[in-house]
Amino acid sequence: MYSVLNEHQYKSNSKPIPVVIIGNGPSGICLSYLLSGYIPYVSRDSVHPHPILQRKLQELPEVSILDQDLRYLSEGLEGRSHSPVALLFDTLLRPDTDFGGTADSVLSWWHEANRTIPHLVLGKNPPGGAWHSIEGSMITLSQGEWMGLPDFQLKDWMRKKRRGLRNNRATAEDIAQYYQNYVAKKGLQRNFICGTVVTSVQKVSQDVISNNSQQDPQKNGGSPWDFPETNKKNNQVASGSLFQVDGFIKTIMGDQMPFSIYAENVVLATGTYDSPSWLGVNGEDLPYVHHKLSTLEEAVKNKTVDMTSDPILIVGAGLTAADAVLFAHHCSIPVIHVFRRRVSDPGLIFNQLPKMMYPEYHKVHQMMTEQSAACSGPYECYISLPEHHVMSFTEDKKCIFQDKKGHQKVYNISMAFVLVGSNPNLSFLPNNGINLAMDNMQPVSPKRNPIDVDPFTYECIQEKGLYAVGPLAGDNFVRFVQGGALAVASSLLQKANRKPP
Repeated sequence: MYSVLNEHQYKSNSKPIPVVIIGNGPSGICLSYLLSGYIPYVSRDSVHPHPILQRKLQELPEVSILDQDLRYLSEGLEGRSHSPVALLFDTLLRPDTDFGGTADSVLSWWHEANRTIPHLVLGKNPPGGAWHSIEGSMITLSQGEWMGLPDFQLKDWMRKKRRGLRNNRATAEDIAQYYQNYVAKKGLQRNFICGTVVTSVQKVSQDVISNNSQQDPQKNGGSPWDFPETNKKNNQVASGSLFQVDGFIKTIMGDQMPFSIYAENVVLATGTYDSPSWLGVNGEDLPYVHHKLSTLEEAVKNKTVDMTSDPILIVGAGLTAADAVLFAHHCSIPVIHVFRRRVSDPGLIFNQLPKMMYPEYHKVHQMMTEQSAACSGPYECYISLPEHHVMSFTEDKKCIFQDKKGHQKVYNISMAFVLVGSNPNLSFLPNNGINLAMDNMQPVSPKRNPIDVDPFTYECIQEKGLYAVGPLAGDNFVRFVQGGALAVASSLLQKANRKPP
């Protein structure tokens, strides 16, 4: 592992690496596959069910998708993503899946070694990223086939493992193993450096690097990405600049080995699993208040809570909170479930999921509806508090709530689990990446304020050479993050073609 990184550690007589990808989840894996010389072409005898797209694909049958005009190809496509390239790549890989069809991909993949772009993929976990941090028995929200990556279908992998899909969905453990196996099967391991934590990404000039000197780009008064005015000469520095990526590798012995590498382009693919959201109320930092589902699993395993304990509190009305309710209910742990919305709110995720495909989440929604504190229902050891806010936590393990009428209630609890979403950890970027967001006065948020990128290259509008894919760019499902990888790979290949020999 270290030898791969050492190969790219900066030396005065070596060139910087063309691309560093920060994050080794599905976005990073898919991009690594494309940058490793695996090029998609339209299969000769394929016919896409979308007639307009089929007509466009026939215009340049010998040209790879990466080398075609992605804007032109994606015009007129509609689907469950706001990204045109995400829709394009998804419909090429899964032509009619939203209509219940099972048509095969119209793409064929060819390995063209001369088109490989050297790159590194840095990640804390094994390949698969945050999927290795999710409780293994949890069922994916998306259908299993939508979790697959190019040219290696998940269903084929599951069949070889002699595993089946439950309601056409897979477990988190299956997905994590599939991604890890994908990297091995496609021969991408040499590009992946696992156990890495990136602590800083900053812009530096070629002059600074060649002189082996140090520079703090945030000392000037402009953008945190800018250079000091004294280093700007006819705007040549900006065109001859690089990114310095610093961090450390966690060794098997528990040590931290620092590294510093230079890259012509950096791709942010970190996802949003790192920093759970907080309510911001008094007492939320007390030791019995937690923000991760995994802590509940550990508490049950360690018998910190059981069926005789005071109720645990679960805060939130999303899928992670629902998973916590299901887990506690299965273990007969008493639960108080509090959330701000009304159960009939159309924005509530449960009101958007088909009942036949998601029976377990429909069950949670039933519990939320029928078992409120105001009336008893059929579900023992569970109380629902819709349209309630948490006001504070006390040191003697009490939680104070307020309902929509302003009335306050107090409950004794054993533990609290605040599961109200998560935010990306971009502390390694200047100003936590806020300057890159759509609204640069607010923190980056996948749903409310993603990073502002060009929709056809995913290059950051505010910083050339820096790209963002996946949830950071507003693509929150695995089937659609792959379009971002396609856009980035196309852009990087065009840059490589423009370079002088």
